[in-house]
Amino acid sequence: MTIEQIYTGCLAQGAYYIESDGEAAVIDPLREVQPYIEKAERRGDTIKYVFETHFHADFVSGHKDLSIKTGAPIVFGPTGMKMGFDAIVAKDGQEFPLGKAKIRVIHTPGHTMESTCFLLINEEGKEEALFTGDTLFIGDVGRPDLAQKVIADLTQDKLAAHLYDSLRDKIIPLADDIIVYPAHGAGSACGKNMSKETTDTLGNQKKTNYALQEMTKEEFIKEVTTGLTPPPAYFPQNVMMNIQGYESIDTVLNRGFNPLSPAAFEAAANETGAVVIDTRDAQVFAKGFIPNSINIGIDGSFAVWVGALVPDLKQEILIVAEEGREEEVITRLARVGYDFCIGYLKGGFEAWKADGREVDSIKTVTTDELSHIIEKEGANILDVRKNSEYLSEHVIDAENAPLDYINDSMAQINKDKTYYVHCAGGYRSMVFCSILRARGFDNLVDIKGGFDAIKDSSLFKVSDYVCPTTLL
Repeated sequence: MTIEQIYTGCLAQGAYYIESDGEAAVIDPLREVQPYIEKAERRGDTIKYVFETHFHADFVSGHKDLSIKTGAPIVFGPTGMKMGFDAIVAKDGQEFPLGKAKIRVIHTPGHTMESTCFLLINEEGKEEALFTGDTLFIGDVGRPDLAQKVIADLTQDKLAAHLYDSLRDKIIPLADDIIVYPAHGAGSACGKNMSKETTDTLGNQKKTNYALQEMTKEEFIKEVTTGLTPPPAYFPQNVMMNIQGYESIDTVLNRGFNPLSPAAFEAAANETGAVVIDTRDAQVFAKGFIPNSINIGIDGSFAVWVGALVPDLKQEILIVAEEGREEEVITRLARVGYDFCIGYLKGGFEAWKADGREVDSIKTVTTDELSHIIEKEGANILDVRKNSEYLSEHVIDAENAPLDYINDSMAQINKDKTYYVHCAGGYRSMVFCSILRARGFDNLVDIKGGFDAIKDSSLFKVSDYVCPTTLL
């Protein structure tokens, strides 16, 4: 028997491939499903089921495409939601044979009403693994405020109450040696304080996970709802795509994988109103970029930040990428429902520059340079990290303007003043500077290395560290 966690760092998401006696099940697959199909072909397995732990909010699952391409049925836990594709709506406790093993459905409403865990009973009849989706993470549980965006009469308190019952009635009674395999780890916005670990024993979680400790329902509700912030705007849209269905990933890739000359690229940008996203490294971008393009680097939480900053999933997008990485960019956009990439700059930014077209840049400073500027004339420092990060530790007198809520943050800024901008390491600050640059804010200077470099330099007064209660 095989249990394989397929972890995607940029989404902090875990999909699972389970096999017994040549039959396989895939749990919570990513949008691009060909790797699962190829894995099964290499191993000589038949994909028998596609299990979904719930209607995901933070990514578009590959359940529909994988089912169409393999003939494997999609299985959800109990739900009354009308779906735009064929699926088995399983009953609580229902079992699905998989080779010489079987998978039992455990309905655990709370994160969402249809949230379900899948218990793997191995070939010897032992309960071995629990695939918990967003019900139970390592060190945390799923936030209970997302489904209320889709179902009007739900509230986060009602969902939290359901989650309390699910954990105590369905999860805690299971054996301590069962391995917990969650859908997400640290970095996901589906929980507020997840561990970097992506698996653990249930027994250890009973000892260390705050949500599994003895407390009243009222105490639990307060605990899991404290520290929540508004979810990214694309979450409800992704939920609806996962319920209603979506275009094939093949169609999306074919539309986006459209090489454009500099002239054609500029014409497309002007004629369509497409957003130009430059996916190069932040410091490379700063030295030269297409005017009005925004920098969201591919080597980071790319899809998550596109989702947070581009409100309309149907927004047309043009891509500037390193040569050879265009398909990766288009795929990662599709993972969170941005299906309308209409092309990329053939030859990348170098082709644009070689064609003699207009180029813009963003000023940057090192911490040493910034220290001298402050000593000589003072400086306005803008911290664009999350508010929880800022409250935990920040440069004294720095102003917090989180990238997460850039429209609100932009309202804080005086166009006539110069601001020195930082995040934790330099990724988000360049995103921030580039977006505001495109909106006419010309006096933003990026601090190289971000808060990490600021703190390491010992040149700046920093507040005392306070352990954060939430990472949202």
